[in-house]
Amino acid sequence: MNAEIIGVGSELLLGQIANTNAQYLSKKFAELGINVYYHTVVGDNESRLKEAILTAKKRADLIVFTGGLGPTKDDLTKETIASELGVSLVTDQQALESIEAYFEKTNRTMTPNNRKQAIVLEGATILPNDYGMAPGMGIKVRGIHYMLFPGPPKELYPMYESYGQAYLAEKLDMKEQIESRVLRFFGIGESQLETDIEDLLDAQTNPTIAPLAADGEVTLRLTAKHGDVVEAHRMLDEVEKQIMSRVGEFFYGYDMTSLQAELIATMREQEVTVASAESLTGGLFSGTLTSIPGAGDVVKGSIVAYHTEVKHNVLHVAKETLEQDGAVSERCAEEMAVGVKKLTGSDVGISFTGVAGPSKQEGKEVGTVYIGIAFKNEKTRVYSLKLTGSRDGIRKRTVNYGIYYLLQLLKQ
Repeated sequence: MNAEIIGVGSELLLGQIANTNAQYLSKKFAELGINVYYHTVVGDNESRLKEAILTAKKRADLIVFTGGLGPTKDDLTKETIASELGVSLVTDQQALESIEAYFEKTNRTMTPNNRKQAIVLEGATILPNDYGMAPGMGIKVRGIHYMLFPGPPKELYPMYESYGQAYLAEKLDMKEQIESRVLRFFGIGESQLETDIEDLLDAQTNPTIAPLAADGEVTLRLTAKHGDVVEAHRMLDEVEKQIMSRVGEFFYGYDMTSLQAELIATMREQEVTVASAESLTGGLFSGTLTSIPGAGDVVKGSIVAYHTEVKHNVLHVAKETLEQDGAVSERCAEEMAVGVKKLTGSDVGISFTGVAGPSKQEGKEVGTVYIGIAFKNEKTRVYSLKLTGSRDGIRKRTVNYGIYYLLQLLKQ
């Protein structure tokens, strides 16, 4: 089945909101083996929406609409689709009762235009909205499947999970089990990873291997289809083993995890604490870690030593180091890491110093970064990086590298 996702709403075209619904649905459809070949966005305009529908009908077996199901006059998705398909619109009594109950529960007056949200395509399968008012729909007309979802992600996501996916599985008459697994890598670029597993990518059939780069890391989604779920998992294990033999040194976790989540989990398991001394990252490292539940068990604290005086007076970086090597140097990073470790009594001290931009500092180029890790009683390690990108991009990537290096040390 080939799909096209049509986002309806002028706010999408004006850049007021991002079309995250299309991204979400594309991921979910991939898990079902549905090919998404086109994303279309159209404003709240009947003629342009009709044109988008006519185009999609020529190239898709499944056309999915998000948005335009609300109570206002510019919410015209249902009406336009009904007109194009030659289908009548009717009021769904269950949806209407749900809307009325919502207004009664919240002690608000229901206006007549809210009844519009209970209007559906005649003959459609109704997808209940447990987190809003407008229901979703699924209908097949002249060989093409149409699905309608509300625009707010907080309504669309649970609607798809609870009702939309089951609807599609039934319509696809799926006899095979589809099992997916995501492998997450850091420290290797997408092009290098693809080169290292090029023969596996070229030969893929079942399981499939889909690379994706995001936020400085690379993921591989492995998807296997089989009538027996145990066999599907065996197939995934086999291809994962082949991949790991090539690029396993850069692997850090599965599925929806993150570098920071893996680090916190590993540190809690090993009962290791960390404190950070941050210059160019300005507290971003500690902020990233403490966004994870359970971080309080392992994060002792952070010193934002942005100014040279703080590096010397608080972290006890030697004056000679600052005068001879500079604040952006391997030696300074080493002494910052040792200093924060001693100051907080943590098992690990990690430091970040460098040049995020926009201009050089101490004669060092933008993107020059040093990360120091004073690890338990071992010799302090210092990692040097040459990063490119925007100021914020360099800072975020610096933090990710720091997390990755520390995670690798803990797993040795």
